[in-house]
Amino acid sequence: MMPWLRGRVLKVLRSARGFYGPPGQPPPLPAPQKIVATWEAISLGRQPVPEYFNFAHDVLDSWSQLEKAGHRPPIPAFWWVSGTGAEVKWNFEELGEQSRRAANVLRGMCSLQPGDRMMLVLPRLPEWWLVSVACIRTGAVMIPGVSQLMEKDLKYRLQASRAKAIITSDSLAPRVDAIIADCPALQTKLLVSDSSRPGWMNFRELLREASTEHNCVRTKSQDPLAIYFISGTTGAPKMVEHSQASYGLGFVATGRYWKTL
Repeated sequence: MMPWLRGRVLKVLRSARGFYGPPGQPPPLPAPQKIVATWEAISLGRQPVPEYFNFAHDVLDSWSQLEKAGHRPPIPAFWWVSGTGAEVKWNFEELGEQSRRAANVLRGMCSLQPGDRMMLVLPRLPEWWLVSVACIRTGAVMIPGVSQLMEKDLKYRLQASRAKAIITSDSLAPRVDAIIADCPALQTKLLVSDSSRPGWMNFRELLREASTEHNCVRTKSQDPLAIYFISGTTGAPKMVEHSQASYGLGFVATGRYWKTL
Protein backbone atom coordinates (compact mmCIF):
# COMPACT_ATOMS: atom_id res chain seq x y z
CA MET A 1 0.00 0.00 0.00
CA MET A 2 1.31 3.46 -0.84
CA PRO A 3 2.68 5.49 2.12
CA TRP A 4 0.35 8.45 1.54
CA LEU A 5 -2.76 6.25 1.68
CA ARG A 6 -1.61 4.09 4.56
CA GLY A 7 -0.56 7.20 6.50
CA ARG A 8 -3.94 8.88 6.12
CA VAL A 9 -5.91 5.82 7.11
CA LEU A 10 -3.66 4.96 10.05
CA LYS A 11 -3.95 8.54 11.31
CA VAL A 12 -7.71 8.04 11.57
CA LEU A 13 -7.35 4.68 13.25
CA ARG A 14 -4.85 5.94 15.84
CA SER A 15 -7.60 8.04 17.40
CA ALA A 16 -9.50 4.87 18.31
CA ARG A 17 -8.89 3.20 21.67
CA GLY A 18 -6.95 -0.02 21.53
CA PHE A 19 -5.34 0.77 18.22
CA TYR A 20 -1.83 -0.07 19.30
CA GLY A 21 -1.05 -3.72 19.78
CA PRO A 22 1.81 -5.25 21.77
CA PRO A 23 5.13 -3.33 21.55
CA GLY A 24 7.24 -4.23 18.53
CA GLN A 25 4.34 -5.46 16.46
CA PRO A 26 3.21 -3.58 13.33
CA PRO A 27 -0.20 -1.87 13.43
CA PRO A 28 -3.10 -3.75 11.86
CA LEU A 29 -4.11 -3.14 8.28
CA PRO A 30 -6.78 -0.44 7.83
CA ALA A 31 -10.39 -1.46 7.33
CA PRO A 32 -11.48 -1.86 3.69
CA GLN A 33 -14.28 0.68 4.20
CA LYS A 34 -11.79 3.38 5.19
CA ILE A 35 -9.58 2.63 2.18
CA VAL A 36 -12.52 2.88 -0.20
CA ALA A 37 -13.66 6.10 1.47
CA THR A 38 -10.23 7.64 0.85
CA TRP A 39 -10.16 6.58 -2.82
CA GLU A 40 -13.69 7.87 -3.27
CA ALA A 41 -12.83 11.24 -1.71
CA ILE A 42 -9.96 11.63 -4.17
CA SER A 43 -12.16 10.54 -7.08
CA LEU A 44 -14.77 13.17 -6.15
CA GLY A 45 -12.20 15.94 -5.75
CA ARG A 46 -12.52 16.18 -1.97
CA GLN A 47 -8.87 15.25 -1.44
CA PRO A 48 -5.87 16.00 -3.67
CA VAL A 49 -4.67 13.43 -6.18
CA PRO A 50 -1.48 11.77 -4.88
CA GLU A 51 1.78 12.24 -6.75
CA TYR A 52 2.13 8.50 -7.30
CA PHE A 53 -0.57 5.97 -8.05
CA ASN A 54 -0.73 2.52 -9.63
CA PHE A 55 -4.03 0.65 -9.69
CA ALA A 56 -2.46 -2.82 -9.71
CA HIS A 57 -0.22 -2.12 -6.73
CA ASP A 58 -2.38 0.25 -4.70
CA VAL A 59 -5.79 -1.35 -5.23
CA LEU A 60 -5.59 -4.97 -6.38
CA ASP A 61 -2.55 -5.86 -4.28
CA SER A 62 -4.01 -4.02 -1.28
CA TRP A 63 -7.14 -6.18 -1.41
CA SER A 64 -4.91 -9.24 -1.68
CA GLN A 65 -3.05 -8.21 1.49
CA LEU A 66 -6.35 -7.70 3.31
CA GLU A 67 -7.51 -11.17 2.23
CA LYS A 68 -4.31 -12.74 3.51
CA ALA A 69 -4.64 -10.92 6.83
CA GLY A 70 -8.25 -12.08 7.24
CA HIS A 71 -9.69 -8.54 7.04
CA ARG A 72 -11.99 -9.54 4.18
CA PRO A 73 -13.18 -12.89 2.76
CA PRO A 74 -11.52 -14.24 -0.42
CA ILE A 75 -14.43 -13.26 -2.66
CA PRO A 76 -13.99 -13.38 -6.45
CA ALA A 77 -12.04 -10.47 -7.89
CA PHE A 78 -12.62 -11.83 -11.40
CA TRP A 79 -15.42 -14.11 -12.58
CA TRP A 80 -15.72 -14.95 -16.25
CA VAL A 81 -18.23 -17.30 -17.89
CA SER A 82 -17.92 -18.41 -21.51
CA GLY A 83 -20.80 -18.93 -23.95
CA THR A 84 -20.65 -22.67 -23.20
CA GLY A 85 -20.75 -22.19 -19.42
CA ALA A 86 -17.05 -22.67 -18.67
CA GLU A 87 -15.93 -20.51 -15.73
CA VAL A 88 -12.74 -18.78 -14.66
CA LYS A 89 -12.88 -17.47 -11.09
CA TRP A 90 -9.95 -15.81 -9.28
CA ASN A 91 -9.73 -14.14 -5.89
CA PHE A 92 -7.47 -11.09 -5.55
CA GLU A 93 -4.34 -13.12 -4.81
CA GLU A 94 -4.95 -15.43 -7.78
CA LEU A 95 -5.59 -12.45 -10.05
CA GLY A 96 -2.40 -10.92 -8.71
CA GLU A 97 -0.38 -14.02 -9.49
CA GLN A 98 -1.75 -14.37 -13.01
CA SER A 99 -1.28 -10.69 -13.81
CA ARG A 100 2.30 -10.78 -12.50
CA ARG A 101 2.95 -13.70 -14.84
CA ALA A 102 1.53 -11.62 -17.68
CA ALA A 103 3.67 -8.64 -16.62
CA ASN A 104 6.78 -10.82 -16.85
CA VAL A 105 5.76 -11.82 -20.37
CA LEU A 106 5.42 -8.17 -21.41
CA ARG A 107 8.58 -7.03 -19.66
CA GLY A 108 10.73 -10.07 -20.41
CA MET A 109 9.78 -11.82 -23.65
CA CYS A 110 8.31 -8.68 -25.26
CA SER A 111 10.91 -6.24 -23.85
CA LEU A 112 8.28 -3.55 -23.22
CA GLN A 113 9.49 -0.56 -21.19
CA PRO A 114 7.39 1.97 -19.24
CA GLY A 115 5.70 4.26 -21.74
CA ASP A 116 5.81 1.75 -24.61
CA ARG A 117 2.44 1.26 -26.27
CA MET A 118 0.61 -2.04 -26.76
CA MET A 119 -2.59 -2.71 -28.69
CA LEU A 120 -5.14 -5.11 -27.21
CA VAL A 121 -7.50 -6.34 -29.92
CA LEU A 122 -9.27 -9.25 -28.27
CA PRO A 123 -12.76 -10.51 -27.58
CA ARG A 124 -13.60 -10.47 -23.90
CA LEU A 125 -11.42 -13.40 -22.89
CA PRO A 126 -9.73 -13.64 -19.45
CA GLU A 127 -6.47 -12.72 -21.16
CA TRP A 128 -7.89 -9.28 -21.97
CA TRP A 129 -8.04 -8.42 -18.27
CA LEU A 130 -4.71 -10.07 -17.47
CA VAL A 131 -2.88 -8.07 -20.12
CA SER A 132 -4.63 -4.87 -19.04
CA VAL A 133 -3.44 -5.31 -15.45
CA ALA A 134 -0.01 -6.41 -16.70
CA CYS A 135 0.31 -3.17 -18.66
CA ILE A 136 -0.42 -1.24 -15.47
CA ARG A 137 2.18 -3.26 -13.56
CA THR A 138 4.88 -2.64 -16.17
CA GLY A 139 3.97 0.94 -17.05
CA ALA A 140 3.17 0.00 -20.65
CA VAL A 141 0.35 2.00 -22.23
CA MET A 142 -2.55 -0.16 -23.40
CA ILE A 143 -4.57 0.69 -26.52
CA PRO A 144 -7.81 -1.32 -26.49
CA GLY A 145 -9.49 -2.07 -29.80
CA VAL A 146 -12.67 -3.93 -30.73
CA SER A 147 -12.59 -7.19 -32.66
CA GLN A 148 -14.48 -5.60 -35.58
CA LEU A 149 -11.40 -3.61 -36.66
CA MET A 150 -10.42 -4.33 -40.26
CA GLU A 151 -7.02 -4.07 -41.94
CA LYS A 152 -7.27 -0.34 -42.65
CA ASP A 153 -8.41 0.34 -39.07
CA LEU A 154 -5.55 -1.64 -37.57
CA LYS A 155 -3.04 -0.03 -39.91
CA TYR A 156 -4.17 3.48 -39.03
CA ARG A 157 -4.09 2.84 -35.27
CA LEU A 158 -0.72 1.09 -35.31
CA GLN A 159 0.83 3.85 -37.39
CA ALA A 160 -0.71 6.71 -35.40
CA SER A 161 0.15 5.24 -31.99
CA ARG A 162 3.50 3.72 -32.98
CA ALA A 163 2.60 0.72 -30.82
CA LYS A 164 5.50 -1.66 -30.24
CA ALA A 165 3.36 -4.73 -29.52
CA ILE A 166 -0.05 -6.15 -30.26
CA ILE A 167 -2.00 -9.03 -28.76
CA THR A 168 -4.93 -10.55 -30.61
CA SER A 169 -6.78 -13.78 -31.43
CA ASP A 170 -6.72 -16.33 -34.25
CA SER A 171 -9.44 -14.55 -36.22
CA LEU A 172 -7.68 -11.17 -36.26
CA ALA A 173 -4.06 -12.29 -36.67
CA PRO A 174 -4.35 -12.57 -40.50
CA ARG A 175 -5.52 -8.93 -40.63
CA VAL A 176 -2.42 -7.85 -38.71
CA ASP A 177 -0.14 -9.89 -40.97
CA ALA A 178 -1.71 -8.22 -44.01
CA ILE A 179 -0.58 -4.75 -42.93
CA ILE A 180 2.55 -5.51 -40.87
CA ALA A 181 4.91 -4.27 -43.59
CA ASP A 182 3.44 -0.78 -43.25
CA CYS A 183 3.87 -0.66 -39.46
CA PRO A 184 7.63 -0.54 -38.78
CA ALA A 185 7.23 0.38 -35.09
CA LEU A 186 5.49 -2.93 -34.37
CA GLN A 187 8.08 -5.34 -32.97
CA THR A 188 6.11 -8.00 -31.10
CA LYS A 189 2.99 -9.99 -31.99
CA LEU A 190 1.28 -12.03 -29.27
CA LEU A 191 -1.40 -14.58 -30.06
CA VAL A 192 -4.07 -15.76 -27.59
CA SER A 193 -4.69 -19.24 -28.94
CA ASP A 194 -4.27 -22.93 -28.26
CA SER A 195 -2.40 -23.26 -31.54
CA SER A 196 0.68 -21.62 -33.04
CA ARG A 197 1.13 -19.20 -35.95
CA PRO A 198 4.38 -18.33 -37.76
CA GLY A 199 5.84 -15.01 -36.65
CA TRP A 200 3.72 -14.86 -33.51
CA MET A 201 4.47 -15.68 -29.85
CA ASN A 202 1.85 -17.77 -28.09
CA PHE A 203 0.73 -15.83 -25.03
CA ARG A 204 -0.85 -18.78 -23.24
CA GLU A 205 2.34 -20.82 -23.48
CA LEU A 206 4.48 -17.93 -22.28
CA LEU A 207 2.07 -17.25 -19.41
CA ARG A 208 2.32 -20.82 -18.12
CA GLU A 209 6.12 -20.61 -18.08
CA ALA A 210 6.40 -17.12 -16.55
CA SER A 211 7.31 -16.42 -12.94
CA THR A 212 4.73 -15.12 -10.46
CA GLU A 213 7.33 -12.77 -8.96
CA HIS A 214 7.25 -9.25 -10.35
CA ASN A 215 8.05 -5.83 -8.92
CA CYS A 216 5.43 -3.31 -10.00
CA VAL A 217 6.83 -0.09 -11.48
CA ARG A 218 6.26 3.10 -9.52
CA THR A 219 4.06 5.26 -11.68
CA LYS A 220 3.10 8.88 -11.16
CA SER A 221 -0.59 9.72 -11.17
CA GLN A 222 -0.25 11.67 -14.42
CA ASP A 223 1.73 8.96 -16.26
CA PRO A 224 -0.22 7.54 -19.23
CA LEU A 225 -2.14 4.32 -18.64
CA ALA A 226 -4.40 3.88 -21.68
CA ILE A 227 -5.12 5.39 -25.09
CA TYR A 228 -8.54 5.09 -26.71
CA PHE A 229 -9.32 5.99 -30.30
CA ILE A 230 -12.54 8.00 -30.62
CA SER A 231 -15.05 7.08 -33.33
CA GLY A 232 -13.82 9.57 -35.91
CA THR A 233 -17.29 10.83 -36.86
CA THR A 234 -16.00 13.98 -38.60
CA GLY A 235 -12.57 12.68 -39.59
CA ALA A 236 -9.96 10.09 -38.74
CA PRO A 237 -10.16 8.66 -35.19
CA LYS A 238 -8.20 10.68 -32.64
CA MET A 239 -6.27 9.37 -29.66
CA VAL A 240 -7.56 10.16 -26.16
CA GLU A 241 -5.24 9.44 -23.25
CA HIS A 242 -6.10 8.35 -19.71
CA SER A 243 -3.58 8.73 -16.90
CA GLN A 244 -2.92 6.29 -14.08
CA ALA A 245 -5.17 8.36 -11.79
CA SER A 246 -7.88 9.42 -14.24
CA TYR A 247 -8.48 5.77 -15.16
CA GLY A 248 -7.58 4.00 -11.93
CA LEU A 249 -9.16 6.46 -9.48
CA GLY A 250 -11.52 8.32 -11.78
CA PHE A 251 -14.00 5.46 -11.94
CA VAL A 252 -14.26 4.77 -8.20
CA ALA A 253 -17.59 6.59 -7.87
CA THR A 254 -18.87 4.92 -11.05
CA GLY A 255 -18.04 1.47 -9.73
CA ARG A 256 -19.57 2.17 -6.32
CA TYR A 257 -22.81 3.87 -7.32
CA TRP A 258 -23.55 2.73 -10.85
CA LYS A 259 -22.07 -0.67 -11.68
CA THR A 260 -23.11 -2.16 -8.35
CA LEU A 261 -26.81 -1.42 -8.95
